[in-house]
Amino acid sequence: MISALTTLAAEPTDSLSAFGQDPWWLVLVKAVLIFVVLVLLTLFNIWWERRVVARMQHRIGPNVNGPFGLLQSLADGVKLALKEDIIPKAADKAVYIIAPVIAAIPAFLTFAVIPFGPEVNMFGERTPLQLTDMPVAVLFVMAIASIGIYGIVLGGWSSGSTYSLLGGLRSSAQMISYEVAMGLALVTVFLYAGSLSTSEIVAAQEDRWFVFALVPSFVIYVIAMVGETNRAPFDLPEAEGELVGGFHTEYSSLKFALFFLAEYINMATVSALATTLFLGGWRAPWPISQVWEGSNEGYWPLLWFFAKMFGFIFMFIWLRGSLPRLRYDQFMAFGWKVLIPVSLVWIVLVATVRVIDNEGGLDRNQLIVITGIVLAVFLVVSFLPERKKTAAGSDAGHANAELSAERAGTDVPSGAYPVPPMPAQGAVRGGAEPLTFREEI
Repeated sequence: MISALTTLAAEPTDSLSAFGQDPWWLVLVKAVLIFVVLVLLTLFNIWWERRVVARMQHRIGPNVNGPFGLLQSLADGVKLALKEDIIPKAADKAVYIIAPVIAAIPAFLTFAVIPFGPEVNMFGERTPLQLTDMPVAVLFVMAIASIGIYGIVLGGWSSGSTYSLLGGLRSSAQMISYEVAMGLALVTVFLYAGSLSTSEIVAAQEDRWFVFALVPSFVIYVIAMVGETNRAPFDLPEAEGELVGGFHTEYSSLKFALFFLAEYINMATVSALATTLFLGGWRAPWPISQVWEGSNEGYWPLLWFFAKMFGFIFMFIWLRGSLPRLRYDQFMAFGWKVLIPVSLVWIVLVATVRVIDNEGGLDRNQLIVITGIVLAVFLVVSFLPERKKTAAGSDAGHANAELSAERAGTDVPSGAYPVPPMPAQGAVRGGAEPLTFREEI
């Protein structure tokens, strides 16, 4: 599998010849535009999330600063900038200061290879609506996104706080676990597209989006991207009920704002990547593209791209307002015991189907039936250990109930709720014993 992906990345393609030809000033303009769009997008997403969650909870949300409260995020940013910048006494000052920067910079870099549209005329130059592209563009996104975890881990470690350290360790374990599942979900996209270039993957979806052919990969990627970005219900590194605020507990002012900025840009990054790899990228939806021939020309594809991306961002907000936070062990077990094994089995099935389909061995309907049976059997088998564990837990709880009843001199009722054993001397009643202090001579 690795050799096949390496071969795909090494093959020269004509579609990449459009990149690297822009004058330096146009590259600078594109970079500045991407930066400005991402900052404004973050301000809008914060306002949108607050309004949507308020609507779901029958509240009003921000509606004072600016029309419909649109300037509320800007006011909050100014407030953060003017707040006192506190550095804890036990913090490692150099690492404490640089950690938010390490978290924020990779969030901006990942958008360098995201295609926003086809080639257009920009300031008299013919150029693609994309900063750059490369034969391994998707791997570049995954690599740069992995660097951002260092900012979170270093921020938690350098704060000199136990809660911050635990939040940083949780985040590192969480991102490693769900990046594996995310990467495996993308392998089938590479097999179908025959390339790791983002622009070529969009071109390969001209006739049919990959979301229809690779539904399991899409579902696994969507689940993994929520865990990758530390968003609810997978926001265990920031669990305020357990860790106060997680890795950024000791941060304030602009340093905290950088962590906040990185989180929302990463949310936009994984949404843009899902749009590019599964929903046809900047291409118009099927009914529009059939009725309107110019829907995929000029600057109109920007509309389709951002509409799809905002759909994913709305899903993030919807999940936050609907689902409770998972327990950490359940969350990690789900990633390692369900998502990763299912991804591996799905990759083998897709690779087999592609080989058989190319050689004309089996009928497509037969392949679909066989694939469905194998997936169903695998899902049943994957849940068997959990059932055994539940049964063992019930036996232990019943044993505790029997022990408690034996000490109390009563019989165990059928289907008794598992309770811990009572102390041998019986329940302790009354107040605690008074404290005695040694008198000083």
